[in-house]
Amino acid sequence: MAETVRLFGAHGSVGTRTDGGGDWGLWLANCPGAVMHLISSGNVWLEVPQEPRRLLRPGDAVLLPPGTAHGLSSGEGVRMVPCDLVAASRARDQGGVVRLGSGPVSARFITVNYDLDPAVSRTSGSMPGAVLHVEAASSRKLDATIGLLCDELSHPEMGATAAVNSLVDLLLVQFVRAVGGGGFAPATSPWLTTVSDPVVRDALALMHRRPAYPWTTADLASAVRVSRATLSRRFPATLGMSPGAYLASWRMDVAAARLRDTDDSIEVVAESVGYGSSHAFRRAFQRARGQSPLRYRAVSRVASQ
Repeated sequence: MAETVRLFGAHGSVGTRTDGGGDWGLWLANCPGAVMHLISSGNVWLEVPQEPRRLLRPGDAVLLPPGTAHGLSSGEGVRMVPCDLVAASRARDQGGVVRLGSGPVSARFITVNYDLDPAVSRTSGSMPGAVLHVEAASSRKLDATIGLLCDELSHPEMGATAAVNSLVDLLLVQFVRAVGGGGFAPATSPWLTTVSDPVVRDALALMHRRPAYPWTTADLASAVRVSRATLSRRFPATLGMSPGAYLASWRMDVAAARLRDTDDSIEVVAESVGYGSSHAFRRAFQRARGQSPLRYRAVSRVASQ
């Protein structure tokens, strides 16, 4: 499961705590990463263009794809106001709450942002392309994690930052589990099939854990205890590429992250992803990323500052 989450290169951070009272509406127009809203109390309506309105109840969690414009409100016909990024940033930094509406508080929710690691290519995987809604009753563990996060944010103590960061990452894992066991139709997103198909999931886990190993389709099929023909059929049906093509892409993702985040030599990076020749690795990386490993290291470090 950890490998499935890692596939997306997603890094979570708490956005804001929000309280709504009376008539209120919030419109979020520009969300570069994926967004998860966690309803801690009251009812909240979710509106996404060209989709039916959804009622979110206490304990519910909803994950929206990167860049999805959407609104949250107390009810139909309420005027939506743009998200005040300055107020949200101030509340986040000071441990405060964004207040919407003027009546007594009737709903509370937490927004979590998941930024995608630019080192992870979208060919190796992506966040789901559909809005995913997990109801409180469908996942006891997810509900418990939401409760812990609410408590940490409402009553911060020593080590609160570390605790919150861990809970935010755990939330995505719990959400993935809830989705995988929640009977969602695989056609909704290839991501769901990846999560729910044990053959594909286990094959991915092996490649993620040992990217330097010279995996063949036959090796992977044997390791996950299916025939080569079965893996050869189900893997591309899920991810749109063969196990070999996926492994090549994943190796470049691992190498890109290592080039950016460590001072390892090109030779060490090449060996860590299965290349015995640094020259062969340089050619493969140039072909995959459009620039040499050293150039990528320099540019990605400047971009991450």
